[in-house]
Amino acid sequence: SLIGRLMFELPEEMGLIAVAVRQTQGKGRGGNVWLSPVGCALCTLHLSIPLHSNLGQRIPFIQHLVSLAVVEAVRSIPGYEDIELRVKWPNDIYYSDLMKLGGVLVNSTLIETTFHILIGFGFNVNNSNPTICINDLIAKFNREEGTELKPLSADCLIARTVTVLERLIEVFQEKGPNGVLPQYYKYWVHSGKQVQLRSEDGPVAWIVGIDDYGYLQVHQEGEAVESVHPDGNSFDMLRNLIVPK
Repeated sequence: SLIGRLMFELPEEMGLIAVAVRQTQGKGRGGNVWLSPVGCALCTLHLSIPLHSNLGQRIPFIQHLVSLAVVEAVRSIPGYEDIELRVKWPNDIYYSDLMKLGGVLVNSTLIETTFHILIGFGFNVNNSNPTICINDLIAKFNREEGTELKPLSADCLIARTVTVLERLIEVFQEKGPNGVLPQYYKYWVHSGKQVQLRSEDGPVAWIVGIDDYGYLQVHQEGEAVESVHPDGNSFDMLRNLIVPK
């Protein structure tokens, strides 16, 4: 891709971002096709992360920081704090725990002592199909609470997401995971949730959090806490299943 070539040629201090109104060949995790209808915020962002830094040693955390940045981009606006936008491990943006309306895909390349990160993120701002969009959530909130919050635009939320992400990365580099996890847990959908591992007949476990490397931690009664890697497992929200891919 053009942005993939440019990221190695630009000065390290120069940012690089590509914004699309619509994608025709969007990609999701595991080679899945990513639907990109008009009305979505669609963006690819390049970051340079030093290998010998808090985040450079924990690259899987980047997808969590981006998901959190999307949610914060909306819920940090005065009046919009209670819009039911949340994060789902490892890389999805959800309406409550009911419907997906966005996601994040991260690719990394290590050259000498620098990670070159390409972050693709997309979330539905203003199109009620195929599921629901952020402005639907705002309209629903207005009806229920008697407020008059204005709809948001894709370009505004992309700008806010990138700004919030920059702040989250700064905090992470200074304080490590503990600097951002309290905010992440505030918005995630998994607190206290019970899941089954590997199959519908598999052992029951409880989600307890995220470890220092961004992996989901689950606890079975009588067993030690276990970390679940996102690249080897899929989280089926509808059936509360964590299954191998």
